[in-house]
Amino acid sequence: MNLRSTIALFLAAASAPVAIGGPLAYAACQTGCNGLAVACYTAAGFTFGVTIVAAPPAIMACNAGLGACMATCATIGLFAPTP
Repeated sequence: MNLRSTIALFLAAASAPVAIGGPLAYAACQTGCNGLAVACYTAAGFTFGVTIVAAPPAIMACNAGLGACMATCATIGLFAPTP
């Protein structure tokens, strides 16, 4: 690659528009949150996604953590610049 094509490539990349609220960043964040929720449920001795009639405090804590993580993802999805 010569200098002229390198400069042209750099200028094309620099002028690319930036989208606010990247859907891929949001999806990756949600995937991470769900992975943490599964680990939390497993550590508490339960299976994520199985219906429980009366949720014990450990499960309630896992659900609260999942909700907080998803709320953070919503913020990232709205404000994170993604090219």
